[in-house]
Amino acid sequence: MMRPKRLLWQFYIPCLLIILLSLLVLTWYFSNTLRSSYLKQTKEDLMARARLVTVQVKGLFAVSQSPYLETLVAELGQDSATRITLIMPSGVVLADSDEEAARMENHAGRPEVVEAMQGSTGRSVRFSHTIQQDMMYVALPVAENGAITGVVRTAMAITALDETLDTLLRRVILGGVVAAVLAALLSLLVSRRISQPLEMMKQGAERFSRGELQQPLVVRGSAEVRSLAEAMNKMAAQLDERIRTVLRQRNEQEAVLASMVEGVLAVDAEERILRLNRAAEKLLTLDSAEVQGRRIQEVVRKADLQRFIAQALSSPEAVEGDIVFHGDPERFLQAHGTALRGSQGQRIGVLIVLNDVTRLRRLETMRRDFVANVSHELKTPITAIKGFVETLLDGAINQPEDAQRFLSIICKQADRLNAIIDDLLDLSRIEQGAERHQIDLQPGAVDEVVRAAIQSCEMQAQEREILVEQAVDESLRARFNPPLIEQALVNLISNAIKYSSEGSRVLVEGRQSADGVVIRVIDQGCGIAREHLPRLFERFYRVDKARSRKQGGTGLGLAIVKHIVQTHGGRVAVESVPGKGSTFSIILPSDLRS
Repeated sequence: MMRPKRLLWQFYIPCLLIILLSLLVLTWYFSNTLRSSYLKQTKEDLMARARLVTVQVKGLFAVSQSPYLETLVAELGQDSATRITLIMPSGVVLADSDEEAARMENHAGRPEVVEAMQGSTGRSVRFSHTIQQDMMYVALPVAENGAITGVVRTAMAITALDETLDTLLRRVILGGVVAAVLAALLSLLVSRRISQPLEMMKQGAERFSRGELQQPLVVRGSAEVRSLAEAMNKMAAQLDERIRTVLRQRNEQEAVLASMVEGVLAVDAEERILRLNRAAEKLLTLDSAEVQGRRIQEVVRKADLQRFIAQALSSPEAVEGDIVFHGDPERFLQAHGTALRGSQGQRIGVLIVLNDVTRLRRLETMRRDFVANVSHELKTPITAIKGFVETLLDGAINQPEDAQRFLSIICKQADRLNAIIDDLLDLSRIEQGAERHQIDLQPGAVDEVVRAAIQSCEMQAQEREILVEQAVDESLRARFNPPLIEQALVNLISNAIKYSSEGSRVLVEGRQSADGVVIRVIDQGCGIAREHLPRLFERFYRVDKARSRKQGGTGLGLAIVKHIVQTHGGRVAVESVPGKGSTFSIILPSDLRS
């Protein structure tokens, strides 16, 4: 494709060609006119001279007068710088101012002589072989009594005329060249003056196309160019305002989508991904830059989600459903699908909103498990109490030995029931205190609260001949509530003693780490299988239910530990290897002011 020419050259080249053509035409016309004018003037001069000669030689055209006529025409020719020739009607040259008549050819066939013999003025321009020059000839007839007695011919060389005309023509051409150069420069300036504002507008339009709309075009030039520049500036201002509005709205939408905890996924009618927010990227483990424009089947290998999107595309109304992502861990999503419509109201796809309800499902599961466990834990001692009371009422009370044994069991079950209720009340009190920010935290030495917890478990440890040791630096400090942390440590140390073999060792150590203050309770007991560790701190969760109840536990001790630590802004952790023992850790924030 031929590259378009710049406007400067489209103006300049035609103007230059017009100027050059005009100069050529003017030069040709001037030279022709000047030559014609010179030739006409020369003809008139020759005619005038011929008339003067005619008056002097009239009546003398005879061979007898030849010597006189030769002398006469020689003098007249010399005085007027004109060649004068007298010719008889027969064409014989009677006299000539430049040559001997006897040596000259018959002139009866000369054009000017032929015209003169016919009674008119003859004129001719031709090369003279006699004097070897271009000559102009004018011939007048000489008449006597109505008859032509001869011809007077005057002639003048036009070589000098041609040289003069050539000199004038060269000057005219030189002047034309100078005028052409000046005209070319002026045309260039005029063309640049016309094209420069348009070039500036082109550069301004390129800036506008790059989004640089703040710098307006310079308004100058002709009225049309000024109007165009003003219109483009107005257009740029409107575009800038609209782009700012669009960007502001897009940023607002981006901010809204990015801040949503729900995942938002937009797909077209062909199930190609149009848009997804950060929450959707996290839920579906996708990267929006990589998956945009691809089909959902290519990037998400979840059959439930694919079926839901297909259902939302085919349904004329909004649809809802639950989606389960199987894996480790298992996730539950609540999906809501609505039609996605274009600017004309046409349906172009669907908008899927995904809400992660995994935590809610787990909480519901925990609530159901808690209710079931509470019911089971409370029902067991109540059933035992009721059974032995009925046995006593049926007559066993009259048997002192059985009655004493049954009453002892009833008392034990009542104590167990009371312990469960006390632990539940402790949990409720801890949670309420945390919610109302009523937990008093103060900086203190960690070794003191560890020592107090060990002393509380000293009797239990002596019964099982277990050595409880402390390895806490006296300078270790943290911000905590001493009674609550002591209760948590008592629960952990008590569990370590219960599930450790007799004669073994329990170590309570404390140290400073990057995460904060870490207090660890390390035992050498039976250990815990890995599958039980994630749920170990749930309420009423037991690894070995029969053994736990036999040890007298309520199933709430570790849950109490977890809630106490969480109220301090910390966390709990457990590491265990079956057959080698367990390590329970409490991580508390450091006391930064100590």
